[in-house]
Amino acid sequence: MKGKTKLSSKERALNAAQFALDKKAEGVVILNITDLSSIADYLIICSAASDRQVQAIASSVEEGLKEKGVRPLSTEGIREGHWALLDYGDIIAHVFLEPVREFYNLEGLWPEAPKAELDGMEDAKTLKSKVANL
Repeated sequence: MKGKTKLSSKERALNAAQFALDKKAEGVVILNITDLSSIADYLIICSAASDRQVQAIASSVEEGLKEKGVRPLSTEGIREGHWALLDYGDIIAHVFLEPVREFYNLEGLWPEAPKAELDGMEDAKTLKSKVANL
């Protein structure tokens, strides 16, 4: 990460959500599962209207974080475009086709997790305030 500032897990999650919103992701949610699971600190979950949009959103998240010096440990499903998963260790981004998201209902696995719902209309200051208490 030469020349890059190390981002906290929360900052990574916020950046990933913003990169998803940049490609018109819908239903963007950040869940703080730090105290509920050992798989990650934050989950970013969002929906897309088509397989191509799933691919575009996943690519936006991956490329945007890469520019900040953050690379995924692994990615799955981007080529298929139904459910893309980008695992960064401390954060995991899930990009779903809406029916697939409804079927798997990841939010339902952690109903008690602190959550920030983002609609893409927030400015940078509002985005930060929405995730401040996560």
